Amino acid sequence: MEITGLHHAQITIPAGAEAMARQFYCDLLGLPEIPKPAALADRGGFWVQVGTAEVHISIEDGTDRAATKAHLAYLVDDLPAWRARFAAAGIATEENVPIPGYDRFECRDPFGNRLECIGVIAPDSPATKPTGGPLTL
Repeated sequence: MEITGLHHAQITIPAGAEAMARQFYCDLLGLPEIPKPAALADRGGFWVQVGTAEVHISIEDGTDRAATKAHLAYLVDDLPAWRARFAAAGIATEENVPIPGYDRFECRDPFGNRLECIGVIAPDSPATKPTGGPLTL
């Protein structure tokens, strides 16, 4: 018995924010929207495809998303280009503690959901060297 993969992750947005969420996730991030099953269509929200997994963007009010460290990490192929894309859209990014083999940054979507962009870096890059302190993820 084993877990064989990640099928989907779910994030939430406030009621009435679907158009803004589509602008962020489909237009800015470039994630294709996929159909929801008919049985779930009346609940609002929408789904997007991320590689072989899905992100389900659902409606939920009364949640303080900006207070959580919970997040999705999107593996990207050109981290500097993503930093520039977010900056051009007026979205502030913050650097993260380096971890071996990766460079990364985080930001918040327009609804307060935290997201991380992470990219593989060369093995001899300074970011792959131990920092000497504890890692905070």
